[in-house]
Amino acid sequence: MTQDIIALTPKMPDTRTLLAALYAGGPDLRVDRAFEGAAVRLNAPDGRPLVTVEVPLFVQVPGEVSRLFAGRVPEEAPVWWTEVRATTAVPEAQRLAASVAGRLTAVLGGTTWPSIAGHTGVVPVSSAECEEGGAAHPAGDDGPLAVDVLTDRAAVVFQDRPVIAATTWFSDLLRSAVASDRELQVVTPPRTRLTLPTRTLLTGLPARWVVRDSAGGYYDGLTGAVLHWHEGRFAPVPAETGGFPLAGAFTSPPATGTRGEQQLILTLRTTHPATDQLLLGDALEACWQTLTGAPPAGWSTAEPVNLPWSARQLTELARTRAQKSAPTWLIAVGTPDRPALATVRVAHTSAGVEEHITLTLGYAAGQHPPIDSLPELAETLATRHHLTSMLTHLRPARADLTAPPHHEPLPVPLSFTLGPDAVHTIGPTHARSLPGTRPVLLGPAARPAMHYTLSAGDGTAPAAWHHLEQLKELLATGPSAGSSRDPGNLSGPGGH
Repeated sequence: MTQDIIALTPKMPDTRTLLAALYAGGPDLRVDRAFEGAAVRLNAPDGRPLVTVEVPLFVQVPGEVSRLFAGRVPEEAPVWWTEVRATTAVPEAQRLAASVAGRLTAVLGGTTWPSIAGHTGVVPVSSAECEEGGAAHPAGDDGPLAVDVLTDRAAVVFQDRPVIAATTWFSDLLRSAVASDRELQVVTPPRTRLTLPTRTLLTGLPARWVVRDSAGGYYDGLTGAVLHWHEGRFAPVPAETGGFPLAGAFTSPPATGTRGEQQLILTLRTTHPATDQLLLGDALEACWQTLTGAPPAGWSTAEPVNLPWSARQLTELARTRAQKSAPTWLIAVGTPDRPALATVRVAHTSAGVEEHITLTLGYAAGQHPPIDSLPELAETLATRHHLTSMLTHLRPARADLTAPPHHEPLPVPLSFTLGPDAVHTIGPTHARSLPGTRPVLLGPAARPAMHYTLSAGDGTAPAAWHHLEQLKELLATGPSAGSSRDPGNLSGPGGH
């Protein structure tokens, strides 16, 4: 199943080294550019695409290599990350990709993933071999290496990585599938997990995570629904009594224990005046500092996260994209000793520049999430960083922040904070009228923010969901109820 080979080298692959690697298929193969210059491609003598080599990425953030390979590759940051991807339509393409990657590491040092894949042998490929390929592919110059099976309803890719990351290739593939009115379906073995950004992307768009179970069947890795191939795509198997049955592999406890591990989740929105002095990322950095004692380690627009943290560079990127009417979506990560990961979406609205942030922090068994610091953080965000709203949750889940293909309990709400502008819009008296609770006023008394603790506020009381629903109803019946803008944000984790 594995069709991706990754070369991790301490030196940048220069032109001469790359040409030597591309010569792995002998002198008869052709080389051209692909994906608007973001990759080079090896083609067979008859023109069929065989292998793409993406532009090398300089990963400067410690822990990224280990995070995305579940610790199976030695951490060597800073390191050059070069992805080599083979088509499934030609039997020899994978060996050719492995030789390309192996030649890079032979010259530059480093290693390949999988570690046994790299070699330096010549892999001859004939036109006859190309004609035997059985996988379906999309049309277009860049399409043949994009998917493994293409139908009118789905674009299917097979992946065998330990962790499926939201790489540039993956994000582009997802957008292309949606643009063609197809559902992207990612097929993996049961040991594979998703990063949180990947899970967010798959949840928010027409896409499905298809997991092969040990019995030879398939199920949805996020919902557990048993799947079968039906009318050109993987679809849920309907039960005779109605509904859809769940796979036993999804509902059973995982083979490796994660008992006692937890995730603290913050979803917040800030609204800034659109000025030349605006600096994005400060609110996120304040969260990181309060909850971990350090700023984020790195940021990027895709995984692997390769750039050292810089709010200034982040702001410049968002401003450049705004000038082109393009959205900004990015990822931030923490240090290896404190698992933390955030996704940020920057939106320009009539109210100003909004940051929609979801920050998740992981805690091993015996570690205690800093719940007591949430009111302090809420006040910092409300008084210094233009907070509109913040909702926090706690859930039993993996401390490494990956999503496994089995059931995980729902998060339990901890607290909700309404920023000063939102309180003013709703009306302070109305915002304080929720039965059974007295919100804590934060900031200046003349224009306060309000912080609500939900039930016990420790993540142990399922009744907190009922409390949250009451709060949602309260905000919906305030003076701003007829407004097109929601002054609060009660959508929960992933709701952005």
